[in-house]
Parts: sequence; structure tokens; C-alpha cells
Amino acid sequence: MARSMAGKVCIVTGATRGIGKGIALQLGQAGATVYITGRTLTALKGDPVGGSLTDTANEIENRGGKCIPVQCDHSKDSDIEELFNRVSKEQNGHLDLLVNNAYAAVKAISDNIGKPFWEQPITMWDTVNIVGLRNHYLCSVHAAKLMTARKTGLIVNVSSFGGLKYLFNVPYGVGKEANDRMAADCAVELRKMNVAFVSLWPGPVNTENIKELMKTGGFGTDKPASGNMPKVDVAKLFVNGETPEYAGKAIVALATDPNIMKKSGKILITADLGYEYGFKDIDGKDPSNIRQVNELLKMNPKTNWIANFVPNFVYIPKWMLALAGNKL
Repeated sequence: MARSMAGKVCIVTGATRGIGKGIALQLGQAGATVYITGRTLTALKGDPVGGSLTDTANEIENRGGKCIPVQCDHSKDSDIEELFNRVSKEQNGHLDLLVNNAYAAVKAISDNIGKPFWEQPITMWDTVNIVGLRNHYLCSVHAAKLMTARKTGLIVNVSSFGGLKYLFNVPYGVGKEANDRMAADCAVELRKMNVAFVSLWPGPVNTENIKELMKTGGFGTDKPASGNMPKVDVAKLFVNGETPEYAGKAIVALATDPNIMKKSGKILITADLGYEYGFKDIDGKDPSNIRQVNELLKMNPKTNWIANFVPNFVYIPKWMLALAGNKL
């Protein structure tokens, strides 16, 4: 049986676990050669979350895919440059897809949930945005050099609804909105070279980290917000959340879409893509969509009860959702 990504060369950053691992698994399963990056080559003993490049690579190989794990610290420019030099050398300058997913701030955000920015460590900005933003730009620069030479390719920034409206903390939201703007502006310059750049918004994803944090009272499940900080019922967000592989299915669909340039520069929501391309999550379900009115109501404890009376088919139009981020 022919596989849709056969012959394609991909890089997925931050693929030891979570969304990055899920994306890499689906790309490998679809027949791509997948380079995966992360800091952990082999699983650490005593780590309750687990995950490593070796684990991800083995699972991809077990599904019949080809995976090349590359230990890489995405806070180091030299590591990033070495990664792309290696891919260019081994694949003769061939790169079809870059997924910017590496992130290093989940625990730091969890540990400081509910605190205003002036009470958080001054290092929070760098913790969130050196790997989660600056690195994405650097990787995109290196990838664009390879892709524009062949006049084909796709770059995906894994972003979030936090780029539109306040979520978790200030550096998080600023970083996510910057990732969305990066995709839009890079797309302008890449269009004439037939290279697409999009920003992908997964919904709430039940990653290994999230499951562990929920179990141990992380993400504010065991503490109130301080002062006038917005209170979000984080636990309820993940009840109908996605598996880490749902985003992978979305990216496979995008990477094999002959009309991908029509989507270049846009923010794409995984659940919308599932409906458009006709795929479900690996558990056979259709995950919740952040445009569903009842899902948005569930985010606030004060409106949570109303969500029970709003049917699933009631959606907020995209133009109206965009107004939520209006600053004029």
C-alpha cells in the first residue's frame, strides 16, 4: 500500500514526547524520513513523564517508518546549525517539511500559574521564548535556504489559542502571537518561492506532561489565581482534548495537499482541518474545537454551567474569533 509521505524528508523539533512525538509518529507512519530532535537521547531513570529520542525513533521504526534521532539543544545556535547542515548533507539539500515544535517551558509555566508577571521569575521570558520563539525563527531561516533552492516546502509553527487571548502568562501569549505573526510575515516573502508557512493551533492536548501535571495538581488545579488574575478551569479544557497524534494527522494532510499555498500565512486549527480533510483522532473521536461556543464557556468557572445547554454544532465564525484579539 502506497504511503502518502513516501520520499519526503521532514524535521520535527522537540519530539521526545508530547505533540512533537505524535507528529513524528504520524509522519513516519505515512512513509516520510523523519529527523527528530530533542535534548534527551535515552530515557532518564526516575522521570515520571519519560520519553526520549530513542523511544520515539523505535516506535516510528515499529510502524514501518524511517527515523533519524538527532540530539539537539535548541537554545544553542550551533546545535541548530549543525542539525540543518547534517540534513542538507545526508539528503542532498532535500527538505520538504519543518515542524517547529520544540518547547522548554511547560514546568516553569505550571509552577507559576496564577501569579502576575511581576511576581514571576524575571527569567520566565527567556524560559518561554528562547526555545519556543527565537529557535523557531532560526530553524525557519535554515529550512528556508534549503526549500527555496528547490522551490517547494512547508514550514509549520506549532502555536496556540494563547496567541489570540490571555492564557497562562504574559510571555506565553506574547510568544504564541509572535509565532503566528512569524508564519504570516514569512509567508509573504516565501510565496514567490512556492514555499508555504502556516501556524497550527492544536486544541487542548493530553500529552504525557499534561497528564502528570493534572495528577500532581499542576496548572493551578490545586490553587486559586491571585488578585485579579483571570481564572481558567484548566482541567476541564482537557476532558475532550486531543491525543498528541491528532496534530500529526493534520500536518500529514497539509503536507500532501497540492493546494497548500492557498493556506500559506494562515492560522489553522487542528479540529477544523480534521473536518476539512476527513480524519479523526487515533481513538476514533472528533476532539473539541476552540470555535465551539460550549468549549469556550467551559474555560471560565462562571460560565461553565451554561455550556451544558449549548449544542456542539454552534460555532464562532473565524472572523468573529479574530476580533477577540483586536487591540485597536
